[in-house]
Amino acid sequence: MAAPIAAVVVDHDAGPLLDGCVRSLLDDGAARVVVVENGEAGSAAEALASLLAGNPPPPVHVVRPGRNVGFGAGVNRGLAALAGGTAEPEWVLISNPDLLVHPGALAALRQVLEDRPAWAMVGPRIFTEEGDVYPSVRRFPSFVDAAGHALLALFNPENRFTKRYNPGTPAGDVVLEAGWISGSCFLARRRALEELGGFDEAYFMYAEDMDLCWRAHHSGWGVGFGGGASVTHIQGVSTARHPYRMMVAHHRSALRFTIRSTKGWRRVALPIAVVVLGLRMAMASLRLALTK
Repeated sequence: MAAPIAAVVVDHDAGPLLDGCVRSLLDDGAARVVVVENGEAGSAAEALASLLAGNPPPPVHVVRPGRNVGFGAGVNRGLAALAGGTAEPEWVLISNPDLLVHPGALAALRQVLEDRPAWAMVGPRIFTEEGDVYPSVRRFPSFVDAAGHALLALFNPENRFTKRYNPGTPAGDVVLEAGWISGSCFLARRRALEELGGFDEAYFMYAEDMDLCWRAHHSGWGVGFGGGASVTHIQGVSTARHPYRMMVAHHRSALRFTIRSTKGWRRVALPIAVVVLGLRMAMASLRLALTK
C-alpha cells in the first residue's frame, strides 16, 4: 500500500478558493491537510466552515501564527504541525490556496519520487485559469541571462535571455530534472525538507522556491518535473490587492537570492545586479502605473 500524502496550504485571505483547494486535495487522496492562516484572524476557518462542519469532520487542521509570517515561514509552521506522533507523513504536498488539484495528480507525483529516490521534490504541470500552461520548470540563469531577463522580459518575453532561463514546460507525461520548480505546488520527500531545514524564512515571499531548490542541489538532492500530474493555479489573488507591495517584495527577494547564490570572483559583479534589479523595479512600477 502506498504511503499517504499530507498537504500544507498557506492561505492569505483566499476565501472560497481555499475551500476549493482543500476539497480538491481531499478528493485526490490527501490523508491530512494543514492550512496555515496568514490572512485575517479567523479567515481560513470561515472559508472552510461548510467543509469543517462535516460529520465526521475531514482531516483538516488550521494553524494560526497570529500574523502574516510569509509564505516560506508559513510552510514551515505547517510542516511542524505535521511532525510528532506515530503518523508523520513520508510525502508532503506544498500548495498555494488558489489552486485546484486535478484527479490523479498526487499519486502521479508520488510515483515519480518513489521511482527516483535521489530526488527531493517534484512539480506538476501548472495550468492558468485560462487553460494556458504556466512555465514552472526553469533553469538557474547565468549572470548575463539573469540581467537580460530582468531588463527585457517585461516588454519582450520572447527574448533570448529569458528563453534560456525559462525554456518552457515540455508537453506530455515526460519526467525530467529541473533547476528549480514553482513553489505554488510541489510534492516533497519530508526527510529531504527536514534535512534542508525547510524554507529560508528570510524570504517573506518570492524566490523562496528558487532558494530551496538551489540548496537541494547543493546538498546532493535532485529536483524534477512530472508531466503526468496537473493542477490549475488561479494566480494573482493577493498580488492584485497589493501590487506595489508585492513588487517590492519580489525584487527584494530576487536580490537576496542573487547575493546568496553568487560565489567566488562573480561577487565583484553584485553591484551591477543591484543596479539591474533597481532599474527593473522602476520599469515595472511605471508599467503598472500606466496600466491602472
